Amino acid sequence: MSQAHVAILDDEPEIRRMLSDALTEAGFRCTTYARATEFEAALKRITPDVCLVDLGLPDRDGLVLVHRLALESGAAIIIISGRSQVQDRVVGLELGADDYIIKPFDPAEIVARVRARLRKSRAASDRTAQIARFAGWTALFDSYTLVSGTGEQIPFSNAEGQVLRMFLESPRRLISRAQMQEALGGVAGDSFDRAMDVRISRLRTKLGEDPKNPGLIKTIYGAGYIFLSDVAWD
Repeated sequence: MSQAHVAILDDEPEIRRMLSDALTEAGFRCTTYARATEFEAALKRITPDVCLVDLGLPDRDGLVLVHRLALESGAAIIIISGRSQVQDRVVGLELGADDYIIKPFDPAEIVARVRARLRKSRAASDRTAQIARFAGWTALFDSYTLVSGTGEQIPFSNAEGQVLRMFLESPRRLISRAQMQEALGGVAGDSFDRAMDVRISRLRTKLGEDPKNPGLIKTIYGAGYIFLSDVAWD
């Protein structure tokens, strides 16, 4: 099994170093960022399993960033913050964070929390088939990778994988927004709709779809979506 990747975003060098050292020693692969802008740029190239995010960032509202990550990345999100008020913790969790840890903290606690989040994710994935083949593509859910007919490997996030699996498990059948919300456990409303729009758009791009006339993930306006391919599971 490959090393889980933890992305650390904190503007304090000592905290970045302390977290990176503790997590690396525990067997994780780490990348660190001091500013939200460089972190967001890196997310276009990497798909971390866990993001540790400080709220007190010099160049971005940390809570806004957490909400975007929750909608788009699919990574587990753990807030690390000096904000200790109950309301701060409530808002952070409601915006999509999986956990909230108050500074100062023991690095061993961070390692334990990261492991707990990954165990939960892996326990869910271990219960289901991990390889699906469709329309010349292979989806490898154990490594979050799409493989094209020419062998090109394209990573996808956990959030994108949830939507892709839903389509692949119900090919050639209409899936409504209400069914998507029920299956994925989201809260119905504008935020959930935006999250689905982002994930489906990214999947179409990765599958080489024409955005104006997609051939695999077809929008049925006012009704939902249909995945137009036969699927074989290994």
